[in-house]
Amino acid sequence: MEKTDCIVVGAGVIGLAVARQLAQAGREVIVVEAASAIGTMTSSRNSEVIHAGIYYARDSLMARMCLEGRPALYRYCREHGVPHRAIGKLIVATTAPEAERVEGIRARAGANGVEGLRLLSATEARRLEPALDCRAALFSSATGILDSHAFMLALQGDAEADGAAFAFQAPFLGATARHGRLACAIGGTAAMTLSCRLLVNAAGLHAPEVARNIAGLAPEHIPPAFFAKGNYFSCRVRPPFSHLIYPVPEPGGLGVHLTLDMAGEARFGPDVEWIDREDYAVDPARAARFYPAIRRYWPDLPEHALVPAYSGIRPKIVPPGVATQDFVIQGPDQHGLDGVINLFGIESPGLTSSLAIARYVAAISGVPR
Repeated sequence: MEKTDCIVVGAGVIGLAVARQLAQAGREVIVVEAASAIGTMTSSRNSEVIHAGIYYARDSLMARMCLEGRPALYRYCREHGVPHRAIGKLIVATTAPEAERVEGIRARAGANGVEGLRLLSATEARRLEPALDCRAALFSSATGILDSHAFMLALQGDAEADGAAFAFQAPFLGATARHGRLACAIGGTAAMTLSCRLLVNAAGLHAPEVARNIAGLAPEHIPPAFFAKGNYFSCRVRPPFSHLIYPVPEPGGLGVHLTLDMAGEARFGPDVEWIDREDYAVDPARAARFYPAIRRYWPDLPEHALVPAYSGIRPKIVPPGVATQDFVIQGPDQHGLDGVINLFGIESPGLTSSLAIARYVAAISGVPR
């Protein structure tokens, strides 16, 4: 049986960041990934936003990781030449009741330690975005965008430079504790059993499935998996906006917002549907519900301007109807099985939080932060 120190399951942005952190601490790391490349699922199907940390519950792991991860991510992008921009975001209120709620959003974000927030009148908001229709807005200067694929390539390069190895088309099949180590069955064309001292489950959408295949993990420590598919549309004409535009949040989500990528292309979304299996097709008919939502803040959206762009699936661990979830990062202190760390429900702001999550995982694995 081959031996290694650490196995990381999953080569999405979280698995890559964890592998980099462990390798830089001098640990021997092998990343096993079922797909043929890095970041093929959630990590490459998102809005590429660097989040400020505005919406998350105070003292939640999401809030803590986002607030710690954001400056670390900006710094990493600067130091590694990853394309990014602190573009800023406007949260816009289009009705009087929404305008009253904007102050509450600002207060909640301030309590979390979010900086760079400024309340704007309708006139002030239109000075920034003349095409905008609103009653009031909250401006976040800390919100940004990045090239997520360039970021993941940089993480992979760092990890490999410090000795980490990657095995693609190598699905994790299961693990069993043996003599203080974990015997991990790895599938694929070069199927093998690898023995490790530390197993990090960073499998994203499939993290609960991976955990169920680790012998000795009690079922009560493994959450159910729910897939929340977000559908996104692009625009045939370039919208006249230079900032991200989000409506005041609505029950169950953040509403149909406008994001921009590093090329200046706009995307509108998400339109969320709960699905039972992975399916990334976008039904063009879903655009019908986008038009009235977008025209609340951009009245001049042309008819027939929206076309399907992409979809992404959030790794939910709470069912439809439950408004919020938090990141779940379990070590032996939580589940009782030595050498195993599980990461569940790492949805947005997972990209923003990735470097902080990696430090957190390394710390509970015994590597100093």
